[in-house]
Formats: sequence, C-alpha cells, structure tokens
Amino acid sequence: MVPAAVARVLAQAAKLFLVFLPLMGCSSLVRFIVGAPPEGVPGHVEGFLGGVVADEPRATLIAREVLSSGGNAADAATALGFALAVTLPSRAGLGGGGACLVYQPGMAVPRALLFLPAAGENPPPNADRPAAVPMLPIGLETLHARFGHLPLDRLLSPAEELARFGVPVSRALARDLQVVAQPLLADPAARAVFGPGGLVLDEGGVLYQRDLATSLSQIRIAGLADFYHGVLAQRLQAAAAAAGGGLSASDFAKAAVQETDALALNAGAVRIGFLPPPADGGLAAAAAFRVLEQKPDAFAVAKERAMAVAARWRAAGGNANDLLTAVLPKASLPPLPASSGFVVLDRSGSAVGCALTMNNLFGTGRVAPGTGILLAASPRVAPLPLLAAAIGWLPEKSAFRVAAAASGQDGAPVALADGLLAALRGEEPMPKPLPPEPGRLAIISCPQGLPGDEESCKWVADPRGNGAALGEKSPKEMEQENPQSKGK
Repeated sequence: MVPAAVARVLAQAAKLFLVFLPLMGCSSLVRFIVGAPPEGVPGHVEGFLGGVVADEPRATLIAREVLSSGGNAADAATALGFALAVTLPSRAGLGGGGACLVYQPGMAVPRALLFLPAAGENPPPNADRPAAVPMLPIGLETLHARFGHLPLDRLLSPAEELARFGVPVSRALARDLQVVAQPLLADPAARAVFGPGGLVLDEGGVLYQRDLATSLSQIRIAGLADFYHGVLAQRLQAAAAAAGGGLSASDFAKAAVQETDALALNAGAVRIGFLPPPADGGLAAAAAFRVLEQKPDAFAVAKERAMAVAARWRAAGGNANDLLTAVLPKASLPPLPASSGFVVLDRSGSAVGCALTMNNLFGTGRVAPGTGILLAASPRVAPLPLLAAAIGWLPEKSAFRVAAAASGQDGAPVALADGLLAALRGEEPMPKPLPPEPGRLAIISCPQGLPGDEESCKWVADPRGNGAALGEKSPKEMEQENPQSKGK
C-alpha cells in the first residue's frame, strides 16, 4: 500500500506533468524522461547551433550534425572537409589542398591556415601527369589540432562510412562528372569508381569508394604520421608512380601547413579578414571589395582590379597591403581551375571559412591504385585557383559578423566582395541581384553580432549552385512559427 501522503504528492506531480505536456515538443519530452544525449551524439545541443553552407548537401548535413553533437566550428569544418573528399571528389580530395580562415571571439585577427596543393620537387621523366603533394589531410588535421574540440576519429568516421557503404551522387557531383566523363573514364582505377558500367554515374546513382574508405580508416587509426611518413605514405607514393604522378618520400616529408594572420581591412565598425597570399584569391577579393565599396555596381572594374592585383602578386610577390593601394596596369591570368568553398558558424560565435581544390576538376583524372585517392594536378602544370574566403567581426563587441567563401574561377573574388558588402549593408546575406557569373557564394551573416543576437543570423547557399545551407532556427523564429515553443 502507498501511504496517503505519498499518493497525494504523486497525484500532484502527475497533474503538473499533464499541464506542461502540451508545451513540450517531442525532443523536449525525450530529454525530460531520459536526459540529453551525451557530447559527441547528435541532439546533445538543443536550440541554436549556428549554421553551415557548402557546395554539396550530404557533407553539409554531416557538419550540421557535428554542431548538434557539441562540436565547435573547427570540428564541423574538419568533418566537412573530409566528407567533401568523398561526396565531391571533383573539387576536394585527400590528394588536393586548400586554405581556411578561423575566427574565435576575442581574436585580434582571424588566423589563416594555408595548405595549398604543392608541386613535387623532382618528378621523374615518366611522370606523364604530375601530381600535387596531398595537403588536405595535414591541413584539416592542423585545423582540428589548433582549434577543434571533439576527438578527431569521430570527425573522420562519417566520411569513412560514406565511402565504404556508398553515397548517392549529388547533382553537384553529377554535373562535374558529365564535364570530364571521357578523360576520367580513360583511367582504369577512376573508371572502376565513377563509371563501373562504362558510363559515369548519374545523379542518384550510388558511389562506392571502398579503397578510399580503407585509406580514411588508416588515417583514423594510425594517425596523420602514417599518411606522410609511414606505411600508407609508402603505398601512396608507389601508387602515384603507377598513375604517372611522380611523388617521392621527400615530397611527403616536407608537407607543412603555413599559419599566419588574415589580410585585414577596416569597413566601418567591422573588420574583415581575407585569406592572405599565397591563397591570393583573398587578396583579389580585398581589391574588388575596395572598388565595390565606392561603386557598388562596378563589377567589371572590380574584376579588372582583382585580376591586376593577383597577377602582380603571382609575378613578383610583395606586401599585400601595398598591392591594394598600388597603381597597376591591366593584367590577366590563365584559365583557372575549379574549387569549392564553405563556411561554418557555431553557437559561440566561432567561425571557419575554407576554400578547397584539386587544382583541376578531378585533379589529374587518375586514382592512385589501391588507395582510392584521386591525385590533384601539380601547380607545375596547372595554375592554382583564386581561393577566396573572408570573415568579418565587430572588434568593439568581440563578436562574429559575417563569413563567406566563393568559387567560380576568375569570378570568385568579385562574388566574395559583393556578398560581404551586401551583408554589411544589412541586406539579405545573398546579394540581389546575384553576384556576376561565374562566381558562386556561400555566406553566413549575423547583423547584430554573435555572441549577442543569434536571432539575427542567417545562412544562404547560392541558388545557382547545388549546395545547401543548414543550421538550427533561432528561438525567436521557433516562437513565431509555434507560440507554444517559447522558452524551449
């Protein structure tokens, strides 16, 4: 028998539960009963997570789940970069490289991590298609080691699983496959992955990359040292030689990430940090920004200025700030390769913006046999793209303001500059009209700053592309859609 006093307490508790039950959503009810999932499990964070914008939807979703699991912006960007090596290997891969910017509240200037595809020092005469030294693994590992929070193996696992068990071909990848179908299928190892039936996979077809999954598993278990100095390094060097890539142990041993301050400009109350040279798309975007700041619709003039500054830096180097004010003649760059940009914001106001490349669509077009790794094209035979990304912050508030990354060959710098200025004017994050072709933009904007006002934050993918923008609605938006959600 239950004592009467205890029964009365239980009855009152039951009444209170029934009163509050209609105010609780499903996730809140689960938390009420069993508690929140532990850190590292999606659902650990409730409410505002931040946002992610990238060129391929499934990789975007993986980064969003990392934020939901309690990871920060660097964690989500690390997982996203490795996932893109599986879901968008045309533009990002273990054999390629890139550059990232990192901002955390309190930083004086965002930090830049530069891990561009590097040329091998002495490719042998039989290297008919010279490959770049793989830089993506060391770049993402450095990003995580310097700024991440969750264990690295958890961030590698989603990419490994997608490679092993298959992932539907996205529209973004399908379009790239159609562009290079014939030369890509000429390589037996690439044909086995991307065209097992004799034709390249269509959108929705399942892409299996089991050898790549094994390489990712080896990195996860044995660590980065194995990729550059151990058994996996030896296997990859031998496989690269078989694929005409010509990479040596010395090339791998010298792989290193350059860390430096962003190229910073003042824009009223906001400071903007651009990727610095040798990721010279940031320098070109800063030049375009200064033009559009004075003449918002002068896109042709902005592009001309961006190309002149980038061409001068590639020809002679020099101080980036001096180049932005120098009088320069018109100049052009050779046809530039493809790239992919993404941005991540977490709930604390930390942000990461990256631009990745294979230095050509699908790099050399050859897979290192037995590794599943597409080899990027060496900068000896193909120019580097204009890698363009920037992060703006409010120094007085020590708060995040805007992050953007752009792609689209010679259109990337102007697209980035146009997006930044539209965001700073307080408009929607994606400029109207859209940035000029062929530029594509990924952008996150918090007009009131973060930390401070998460309700002002928005994230948008370029509607002309095939990417995605994902995050979690702010409490105010949830309340407007459902008044009973107030206080969740």
